[in-house]
Amino acid sequence: MAGNLPTEHTPFVGRRRELTLLRQLCTHSRTVTVTGLGGIGKTRTALRAAADVADGFADGVWFVELSGLQDGALLVHAVATALRVTDHTAKPQRDVLAEHLADKHLLLVLDTCEHLVEACAELAAQLLHAAPGLHILATSRQPIGILGEQVFAVEPMTVAADAARIFEQRARAVRPDFALTAGNRPTAERICARLDGIPLAIELAAGRLGDERLGDLLGRLDDRFQLCADAPGRTTRHSTLRTTIGWSHELCPPAERLLWARLSVFAGSFSQEAAEAVCADDALERAGIGRLLAGLVDKSLLVREQGPQGERFRQLDTVRAYGAEWLRRLGEELPGRGRHLAWCQEFAERGEADWFGPGQAAVFHATRSEHTQLFAALDFALSTPGHGQAGARLAGTLWFYWVGCGLLGDGRYWLDRALAAAPDPSRARLKALWVGGYVAILQGDTRAAADMLDDCRAGALRSDDDTAYAYSTHRLGCAALIRDEHAVAERYFKASVTGYAELGELNSNVMMARIELAMALAFQGDLEAAVGLCTEARATCEAHGERWAKAYALYVLAFAAWAGGRTDEAARLARECLLINYEFRDLVGIVLPIEVIALLRASAGHCEQAAVLQGGARRIWQRVGLPLFGSAYFNAPHDTAVALAREGLGDQGYAAAFERGTCLGLDEVVVAAVLDGTHEPLRIR
Repeated sequence: MAGNLPTEHTPFVGRRRELTLLRQLCTHSRTVTVTGLGGIGKTRTALRAAADVADGFADGVWFVELSGLQDGALLVHAVATALRVTDHTAKPQRDVLAEHLADKHLLLVLDTCEHLVEACAELAAQLLHAAPGLHILATSRQPIGILGEQVFAVEPMTVAADAARIFEQRARAVRPDFALTAGNRPTAERICARLDGIPLAIELAAGRLGDERLGDLLGRLDDRFQLCADAPGRTTRHSTLRTTIGWSHELCPPAERLLWARLSVFAGSFSQEAAEAVCADDALERAGIGRLLAGLVDKSLLVREQGPQGERFRQLDTVRAYGAEWLRRLGEELPGRGRHLAWCQEFAERGEADWFGPGQAAVFHATRSEHTQLFAALDFALSTPGHGQAGARLAGTLWFYWVGCGLLGDGRYWLDRALAAAPDPSRARLKALWVGGYVAILQGDTRAAADMLDDCRAGALRSDDDTAYAYSTHRLGCAALIRDEHAVAERYFKASVTGYAELGELNSNVMMARIELAMALAFQGDLEAAVGLCTEARATCEAHGERWAKAYALYVLAFAAWAGGRTDEAARLARECLLINYEFRDLVGIVLPIEVIALLRASAGHCEQAAVLQGGARRIWQRVGLPLFGSAYFNAPHDTAVALAREGLGDQGYAAAFERGTCLGLDEVVVAAVLDGTHEPLRIR
């Protein structure tokens, strides 16, 4: 089943009647908003209901966490990332999402919408109009406010036994021998009732059992509420939760309180390494951060998670908000966010350096895991006076993420913002210009690309920045290549290769310059020179463990092998190219070898397979931009395959097979290209 619902870390307790009603609403209503105060269990209830109805949605259930998002403009990017929508064009992301969802039957779960209500309402209305099969389940402290919205209020735990089970479950995390008995159950239920049946408040109180006896816990809780009561009588539920969080805060040792506050700068989950880098100083020793994190986990103030990237931590939104308030009171908000930005920059620089090496795939997955952190840091830098240059530096450093990992739309958004926020000349701005030009070329926006690259070259000459000059020259060569100006492209590529050599640069960009030079030579008829350059580039990449640029060398070599009549070799090279680029979700690198494989199938007489692949490729090109860049030379393998397939199938047969291909998703097209019935199944990551 498609989807990305997070794993439940603790058993779900109670709420049988609520779940029955919510499941019915999710199935029959297109927009349902689960409301309630913080800590009441909105997210857990929504996730359990979504999991229960998942079988009823052919395209799955998809979860989008919004608590760490501050700018409503980023909502569409967050949804696209969660849905794994990859689009390389310059089309607005809203339109891309609408097109992606148009024929889907899925449930979209938008979690924690209250601080982005207007943006959520606007996007939800647009997507629901464009996609008749879309259902939206939102969680928010208030309704979103769109036509047809069904509001489902989550109330406190009213069944005493269920509330006590939550208490027992959390208490066992700090006292494994704890169990509810006939003797202590009444006291536990009184504690839960005193906390108004609010699950988060119950968990926070249960986390104190490591230091307290059950009876003492109830007594101290009563004392605390008496102290905090504004007037005689029972406190409101909001006050109950805030009082409980405040009590937990006071009972934490000073070091834990300070760490709690400093952790509030993180968006989403984070690693211990990140916490050490961002939060440690003279007041909090790095060596003690791990112990403090464990203490906050024991008190239910942090959630520990295990994922593909190892152990990570997460603050619940209500707890994070309390910490952020204390961070502001301490006068540490801007310094804390500045340290977070600095850590993100260091992380990005490590990724950029490791991208050219055997850790390339690990960089891809690690950067994906820090996606939310990176976007939060960029948003802070580019919306805070005095940090524009730092934002431009980070946006430029992440070129490998934008280009190599299929995030051109996100990259263009941040680079455009960075260039607007950092207008003054600097190395950071020059890098953002050539990276922005590179991204724009791949999106098919050649006019904007030329403006950025010309601006970069002029600025590089004024400031004697030979690095920026070489990179902008290289990317001007790319623009010329897809315009079929091969002689011009050759001059640019040769100049950039020379410039890189003089600078001592050796990375994936340098490899791509050599490979793109090979393409320019091949299109001018010098296939032998092109093969020589790509063979050398391939060897260099393999010597350094680089795979992404190597895949493009394999593409050129596959075409050359086909031209030389070595079809088995061509097929092997094209499949290897395809699988590498699929791992990185590089759409251009995926669709180019598919076109070659279609040509090979047509040449071998497998015309129906060729036509299906071409139909699938056309759908991918729609997410890349102009098919085959509008280049007659890039288009040549495609045209040859079309002619062969039409000859074998006839016009009607070709059209029918092509149409079937356009109905395939990306994964299905890749499988069809890799498996032709004559090869062993391959594992696709």
